[in-house]
Amino acid sequence: MRLPRSTRGPSNRGACRGFTLVELILVIVMTAALAVFALPRVLDTTLWRLRAFGDEFQARHQAMLRLSLQQRRAIVTTINSTGISWAYVGGATVGTLPCPATESPCIAESGSRTVTFNSGNSGAVTTSTGAALVATVAYGDYSQGYRIEADTGLIYPTP
Repeated sequence: MRLPRSTRGPSNRGACRGFTLVELILVIVMTAALAVFALPRVLDTTLWRLRAFGDEFQARHQAMLRLSLQQRRAIVTTINSTGISWAYVGGATVGTLPCPATESPCIAESGSRTVTFNSGNSGAVTTSTGAALVATVAYGDYSQGYRIEADTGLIYPTP
């Protein structure tokens, strides 16, 4: 004798499919939390642009330091509130790095400051302040300082 389909064991459990109310509420709560906390950070590209500017500043600074030593020519870095430029002493511009258009001015310190690589063809680095020079990339809530050492010209982010 065969049992009716509704009283059979394991095959009856698969017939009821779907999500429970608790699972649906948890998904809604997690989606809301992501929308409130994560989405504004993802959509706000200001932070990303400024971090990219700082990273590019570091990379180009190190490249210009190497270039001045390879070519045995002095290169002057000029840092002002709207960007950074590199040029040979008394000569042509080597490169520029303007602040992102929507975050200008992006360097917190006012006035123009300089760093000279391979000063006097001696391999030395001099700064306009005579000591380590700090350039702070800042706009809105974002702020990151970069310290340029006067004796070596090395650049690194400050904590």
